[in-house]
Amino acid sequence: MPEIWELGLSGTSRLIGERKISPVEVLDHYLDRANRLNPTLHCFNTIDAERARIDARFAEAEISGGFYKGRLHGIPFAVKDIIDVEGVATTNGSRLTIDEIAETDSAVVERLRAAGGIYLGKTETQEFAMGGPDFSLPFGPARNPWDIERFTGGSSSGSASAVAAGAVPLAIGTDTGGSIRTPSAYCGIAGMKPTYGRLSRRGITPQAFSLDTAGPMTWTVVDNAIALEALAGYDPHDPSSVEIASQPWSRATALGVRGLKIGLVRHFHEEERDRFSHDSISAFEMAALLLKDAGAETVEVRLSPLRHYFAAQRIIMYGEAAAVHEHDFRHNLDQYGPFTVERFLPGYLLTAVDYIQACRRRGELVRELAEAFRSVDLLLVVGALGIAPPIRNVARDSLVNGTPSANAPFNLTGSPAMNVPAGLNADGLPLSVQIVGRNFDEFSIYRAAQVVETGIGCRDIRPHLAV
Repeated sequence: MPEIWELGLSGTSRLIGERKISPVEVLDHYLDRANRLNPTLHCFNTIDAERARIDARFAEAEISGGFYKGRLHGIPFAVKDIIDVEGVATTNGSRLTIDEIAETDSAVVERLRAAGGIYLGKTETQEFAMGGPDFSLPFGPARNPWDIERFTGGSSSGSASAVAAGAVPLAIGTDTGGSIRTPSAYCGIAGMKPTYGRLSRRGITPQAFSLDTAGPMTWTVVDNAIALEALAGYDPHDPSSVEIASQPWSRATALGVRGLKIGLVRHFHEEERDRFSHDSISAFEMAALLLKDAGAETVEVRLSPLRHYFAAQRIIMYGEAAAVHEHDFRHNLDQYGPFTVERFLPGYLLTAVDYIQACRRRGELVRELAEAFRSVDLLLVVGALGIAPPIRNVARDSLVNGTPSANAPFNLTGSPAMNVPAGLNADGLPLSVQIVGRNFDEFSIYRAAQVVETGIGCRDIRPHLAV
């Protein structure tokens, strides 16, 4: 029989529901694994063992008493360390806020607890979800379980590392320009950026108000869909929250793609062919063929150049982040890490005209994408630039932040987008593709994502870690 960590969320949930294993047994297994892996991977900033054991015993008593809440009952989860958990410091990976204790749970933690989830700890994040893999900061940087000398991607770095390593079955990340999807791609997991407004952001440190989104990160697509069912919901205390019905997303994974029309956005990587690796492009073509063979109709779709989307997203992100941090940049600049200062500075050099022109262009691009979705159900887009780069190279290379990302366009438009595991390259490192849907149609994304994962995801291959 596989070990508990190898079962993932859905496998573990099934055994808990059948009372073949208990929440206490599950938690103890994950706590042991997390504590053994963390000195190598630096994926957790905090492991809250005492509180988690209390909650696991309570969940066990509930289930034994016939009060089973559903598939997250007794399942451990972790959250990126920009997300509030009552009584725990929300450090944001920064010296500036290292001792700031949250007074209440964030909305996403509230919802996971209400579903019976067991909070296990806080995962490492690049500073304020903006800085790079900075070795001068109090935590991290998180390491990639497939090769600890490689980058996890950012900024939901620890969440991706912990899930890929089997240190937790579910982690919550945030995504402003790819911060769920890039780490998911580099670490070989399933990462969903839901539609803007689908999940409440109450209790999450803002980076860019009009772009930020939270979402689930898991080993498999079906695990991800189960998690989103618990996370989604309207929150009147979050101005960005949209009152719209949830969907039975976990049912989507059994439906296949027959009857769907999928647009292939090849020109994004063709325009930037020197930026995207042969491996990433091959994964895209393999996924396109697989979806067609599974019964989807595939057609070419052409949008504005990738750099138009990327530039508008970056200007808006930098401007809004500068507004969030204006006071501390004036008075506490020495508390920030050097990588973070470098990444925030462009926001203070922008003019009001720059920001307004980016917003104007954003409106045009949103309309363009909406028009494209009049003729297709989904878009297939290249995933990351390539395999995870060496972490030391990222820390030295300031140009990485200016490289056009195929993730950023869909923060700009607010669209749901998911990076899906698409196998391994010849060196055994993860590849991915990105599937994008109409606003609030995560259901169709999960249909296609499951087909790709089943066909080329290699979910039976895990990183080899000597623990």
